[in-house]
Amino acid sequence: MITIDDIRPYYDTEVNDALLQFMKHPMVLAMLQFTFPDKEVDEIMEIAKSCHSIRDFQTKIIYNSVRMVLEKSSEGFFTSGFDKLDPNESYLFVCNHRDIILDTSLLNVALYEHDLVMTASAIGDNLVKKPFLMALSRLNRNFLIKRGLSPREMLKSSKLVSSYIGDLLQQEKRSVWIAQREGRTKNGDDQTQQGVLKMLALASDEADVMDYFKKLKIVPIAISYEYDPTDIWKMPELMAKHKEIEYVKSSNEDFNSILKGVTGKKKRIQITAGDVLSDELDLIRDSGEPNNKQFQMLADIIDEKIHLNYKLWPSNYLAYDMLNNTTRFESKYTDKEKRQFNRRIKRRVQAANEIELQNFLSMYANPVTNHLKHKAIAG
Repeated sequence: MITIDDIRPYYDTEVNDALLQFMKHPMVLAMLQFTFPDKEVDEIMEIAKSCHSIRDFQTKIIYNSVRMVLEKSSEGFFTSGFDKLDPNESYLFVCNHRDIILDTSLLNVALYEHDLVMTASAIGDNLVKKPFLMALSRLNRNFLIKRGLSPREMLKSSKLVSSYIGDLLQQEKRSVWIAQREGRTKNGDDQTQQGVLKMLALASDEADVMDYFKKLKIVPIAISYEYDPTDIWKMPELMAKHKEIEYVKSSNEDFNSILKGVTGKKKRIQITAGDVLSDELDLIRDSGEPNNKQFQMLADIIDEKIHLNYKLWPSNYLAYDMLNNTTRFESKYTDKEKRQFNRRIKRRVQAANEIELQNFLSMYANPVTNHLKHKAIAG
C-alpha cells in the first residue's frame, strides 16, 4: 500500500544526512563543481554541509545552479505577472511542461526573486529511478506521481496525491507546481488534461468542486523557450506517433533529456504567471453543466490563459510561416534569426524528409496557432 512516505520530499530533519550521503556521488559532485566553479572541493563540501533544510538547499545550491545554467546556455531569463501575487499566499501553479527539470527550477527562481512561496513539485517516479536523482528530487521538494500502476492502485495513489496537494496548499501554505498534462508536451500543443483536474478534485469536500478549486488558488503558468534544447530528443516519439506505431523509450532516454535540457542552448526564456482563477470558476459552477463538462470548461480556460500568456519568439513565428508557406509574420524575425533557425533545422532534420520537417516545425509553430485561435475567439 502506498503511503505519504513513499511519495513525499525529505523532511528538513533529513536533508543534511541525505546531502552527506550523496554529495560525493560523481554526478552530484559534478553539479556542485559546475555551480561553484571558483571554489575548491573542500569549500563546496562546506556549503553542502551547511544545508539543514530544503530551503537551505534550494537557496544556497539549486538557485545558484540554475543561475549558472542560465548564464551558460541562455540569452536571458524573463518573468511577468509575479508582482501580482501575494508573498503570504500559497498557489497551485498549473503549468505547460516542456523540460523535465528546468520548468520547475525556473519557476522557483522566479518565485524566490519575487519573495514568493516556492513550490513543492510533482514528478513522475519513472524520471528518478537512479538513487542520486531520487535524492536530488526529494531535496528539491519534489513529490512523486507513481506510474505504471493497476487501475485500482492508480485510484488509491491519485487520492493520496490529491489529499497531499490539498494539505500542502491549505494547511502548510506551501505552493504547488503541477503540469497541465501527464508528461511533457512533445509537439508544442499545450493542452490541459481533464484527468489532472479530476485527480486534484479527489480531495474535495465541497458540494461544488469549483468552490474547492477556488480554495486552491489556481494560477496558470506559461513557460516558453526560444529554442527547445530537447527538440531533437522529442522527434523519434513524434515520428512514431505519425506512423501510428508504439514508441518505446530507451533505458537512458529520460536521463539524457534531463542533461540535454540543462546544457543545451535555449536562447531566451520567459515565464508568465496568469491571474488567480476566481470569477471563471464561479461561472463554471453556476453554468448548471454536469461535472465532466465543468472539468472540460476549466481545462479550456487554463489552456486559454496559457496560450495567450505564452511568449512567442522569432523561432515560433518563423516555424509558423515555414509550415504554412506564408510571410504573415515576417516582421517578427530578422534575416539573421531566419538563418540561425534554418541551421538548427539542418542539424536536426534529415534532408528531404518532409514528414520529419513538418513535425519539427509544428513543435515551434503550434504555440502561434493556439495563440491565434484564442485571439480570433476574443474578437
